[in-house]
Order: sequence, then C-alpha cells, then structure tokens
Amino acid sequence: MKISSNSLRWKDLCISSNELRLNTLRCGQSFRWKQLNDHWISVLNGKLIVLKETPSSVLYGDYDGNQEQEKTIGELRDYFQLDRVSLEECYERWSRLDANFAKKAVHFKGIRILRQDPWENLISFICSSNNNITRISQMINKLCTRFGKKVAKFDDEEFYDFPSLEEILLTPKLESILRELGFGYRAKYIANTAIKIKSEHPDLGEKWLQTLRQMPYLEAKSTLMEFQGVGPKVADCVCLMSLDHSESIPVDTHVWQIALKDYGFNKRAKTLNSKLYDEVGEHFRLLFGKFSGWAHSVLFTADLKSFETKKRKSIKEQRITIEQEILVKRTKRK
Repeated sequence: MKISSNSLRWKDLCISSNELRLNTLRCGQSFRWKQLNDHWISVLNGKLIVLKETPSSVLYGDYDGNQEQEKTIGELRDYFQLDRVSLEECYERWSRLDANFAKKAVHFKGIRILRQDPWENLISFICSSNNNITRISQMINKLCTRFGKKVAKFDDEEFYDFPSLEEILLTPKLESILRELGFGYRAKYIANTAIKIKSEHPDLGEKWLQTLRQMPYLEAKSTLMEFQGVGPKVADCVCLMSLDHSESIPVDTHVWQIALKDYGFNKRAKTLNSKLYDEVGEHFRLLFGKFSGWAHSVLFTADLKSFETKKRKSIKEQRITIEQEILVKRTKRK
C-alpha cells in the first residue's frame, strides 16, 4: 500500500495538550516511531499509523484503504491509555507531593506511559542492554525489515510490522543472522527467548506474555527475569510499558543519577547495586503513590539530553509570557 502525506484526512482525537504530547514517543519507551517533518509514523496492530500534534490536541491521519477507522482510533486510545489515566490530575497530585517534580513537570506536559504489545516490548528492551535510544531504534528497524511484513510505503519510506514469534523462528540459524545484523551478544538472548516461549507455551506463543497483566507485579517481574538477558531493569520496563503494572520503577543510569542528585541517595552510596535498585524504586512508589511509574518517567524524560532544547524553549516562552503580562498590567495602570 502506498500512502501520500498529501492524501491524509486528519481526525482530531480531542485530547488536550496536558493529557498527551507526542514527545512521549521519543523518550525511550517504543523504538519504532519515526518523526518525518511534523508527522509521527509507525505500525500498530498491522496498520500504518500517522499522527501529528497541534498546540491544543493530537490528530490521526486517516487514508484510503483503511476500513477500520473507528477501531484504529480505539486502539490508539488504548495504546496511549487515554481512558485509563487522567494525566492532568496525576501531574497536579505529584506536584503537590514533590517540589522537584513540580519544577520539572512544567516543561514536560503530556508524557504518558504507552500500553505496548508485550512481545515487541520484551524483545526491544532485551536490545537495550548497554545501548542508547538511537542504536536500539536502528536494531529494531533491522529486525522488522528482515523478519516482519511490509505494511505500507509512506511517501518515500517503507514501514514494516514487528515480526511475530513464528516469523522469527521460521529462520534457520536465527542467532547467526541476528549477529550479522549487528545485535552482538543480544542475538543469543533474543533467539533463546523466542525458543523458550515457543517450547513452554506452544498454544499461546507470544500471546502468553499478555497473561502476565493479570499477575501481581512482583510475580510478573520474577517471571520475566527467567529469560536470558532480562535483569531487574528490563523486567521493570516491560512491566510498566506493556503489562499494566504502573507501580514498576525501572532504575537505569539516568534514574540513579536523579536519585543521587535530587532525592538524597548520594548519602548512601555512589554506585548502584541490587539493594539500592530496590530502595530507589520503593522511594518513588512511596513518594508518588498510584501510577508512580508514570511520575518517574516524567523525571526520566526531563533528564534526557535530547530534551534540553525543549526545556530551554519552554523557559524562554514562560519568560515572554510573564513579560507580556507585566506590560499589560503597566498599560492598564496608565
């Protein structure tokens, strides 16, 4: 299917800027969204998705050949958890509870936790070990192009679906091919994860991972850690971003530095270990309460270097607004 950006018919999702900003898509949760000009593009449930934001809402680009517009919009609302979490209410509550959050959140409105497919989420975060967002995105793109189905061509770029368990396991010498694609030692982890799921859950396959949504958080986390290459951080990422465990707190180097700098952990140790990993997570759970993993994600996003420009721009815009208000007041006095 060929789709032109000029042929899109834009549908307003009617969601305020306080509830969703598309910067959510570049803060290290999903690695398949591509930003082309003002469009955000990916494949969701086998369909090409094109989004763009306005100052007040988010728009979905419908196109000829999509016979399931209402279903797609419903899937987007589920993906962004728009009917599950009132982000504006959460931001207000977290800001009352924590002055540091209040200071950071002003510049990072609308950062939500995605509700992703657990299979894609698990494989993506197995790739995250000793890696960065750009490189993980490149690896996932190679995985989709090599093993997944081509879904559409948008302008001049091709988009592929994330490969199913069966599609990956159809390939002989899977680990060797993944190494050739540049996955390094992670190739073995991905191959072994696919084989383990297939052998232990032959009927459900990768859909078995969705049953972990019904498990208690710690049980789901422990189950994920049975896979090779899945430690506490990767398991927590999957629990938070695809398994509905909103109390999960992934602690990576960014979050550890935040804990050292802003939450008093510099008095305990300089190096993160398993005991401190648990303590940092518990600190944020006690501090923020319900949906604590969401609050932690805002702090994580604020710490990413790729968002520095946005923060500086936000501060500048605030200063301009304040100066304009002062000018209006002075004019009224005259």
